Amino acid sequence: MSFDEIIERRGTHCAKWDMMQPIYGVPAEDGIAMWVADMDFRPPQVVQDAVERMAAHGVYGYFGDDSAYLAAIQWWMANRHGWEVAPEWIFTTHGLVNGTGLCVDAFTAPGDAVMLMTPVYHAFARVITAAGRTVTECPLTVMDGAHQMDFAGWEALLTGREKMLILCSPHNPGGRVWSVEELQAVAEFCVRHDMILVSDEIHHDLVFPGAKHTVMPLAAPQILDRLVMMTAGTKTFNIAGSHIGNVIIPDPGLRASFGKRMAALGISPNSFGLHMITAAYSPEGAAWVDEVVAYLDGNRKLFDDAINAIPGLRSMPLESTYLAWVDFEGTGMAPAEFAERVEKGAKIAVNHGGSFGKGGESFLRFNLATPRAVVEEAVERLRVAFADLQ
Repeated sequence: MSFDEIIERRGTHCAKWDMMQPIYGVPAEDGIAMWVADMDFRPPQVVQDAVERMAAHGVYGYFGDDSAYLAAIQWWMANRHGWEVAPEWIFTTHGLVNGTGLCVDAFTAPGDAVMLMTPVYHAFARVITAAGRTVTECPLTVMDGAHQMDFAGWEALLTGREKMLILCSPHNPGGRVWSVEELQAVAEFCVRHDMILVSDEIHHDLVFPGAKHTVMPLAAPQILDRLVMMTAGTKTFNIAGSHIGNVIIPDPGLRASFGKRMAALGISPNSFGLHMITAAYSPEGAAWVDEVVAYLDGNRKLFDDAINAIPGLRSMPLESTYLAWVDFEGTGMAPAEFAERVEKGAKIAVNHGGSFGKGGESFLRFNLATPRAVVEEAVERLRVAFADLQ
């Protein structure tokens, strides 16, 4: 696989590239899209082969017999994460934003609150509030340049209406891989406050050397009676458009509640996603993941070195994901000013930190899952845009 290949995505109904002008005012012809969290790489050949076999067959009927699909998920979780999953624990949703919405619907009621450790993936709050629930924002602290949990501080922020905590592990947007001790503390916090724990681990395959992700069931097995695991291959293999995700629930009672909501809403997966995941969760797919992580690690180092050389800018150390979290507080600029320099000056579309909740106001999020030449061009544009600080 050549991750250096520039693949033209403009004009392909691509949200990341075709929507940066209408949303951010970044011109399509020479702008750089570094916002939506998908990669500018093709998936592994084994996935492409599976899609081509479907196209060659030419009949797109209902999918039947998901045993190979479920076995592939079991193989992946056992071989890549050391976790043995029973097939009956697995529900397939239309991606993990859909999975989040279903969890909120199944395990909370209108008027309840859901706790988020902010800044965190912006879709969580959107889904919670749209469902008539309240978000309880519990800000992470920043120590030694990285996000840290603050359980003592959070105790005072809880209202007593919290029925669920949604954990992002590894963390998006900060890129932290939580330690086993931190995960155990999260579990204890949920038990203490009688909350369901939904652990979104969609980035768990994209972990850089020096860090080790532990799935929540292994970190804190005592939490299984209130744990919902969300995993997916969509970020891992760059197949987000397949809209497929796993909601894995070991506890029979929670499983029954979730299953009832799935049935009531008539949710079933599309056949393309099932075929793609079955192919991806394989030795061939695993080899591709190892290659893409190594490539992303190179992009990460290049980007961080360049950004940290610009006075006033600081890139948070990235242990996982391909989403760099850059703090502009040192510039002394208001968010509107530094965002304008990035979007209008450097012509780069990025996510605004404030959309991730409290603690994100001075940040912008940059997607590094793109050919290295694009990262090099982006950092050069940023140098120029902030040249007066150097």
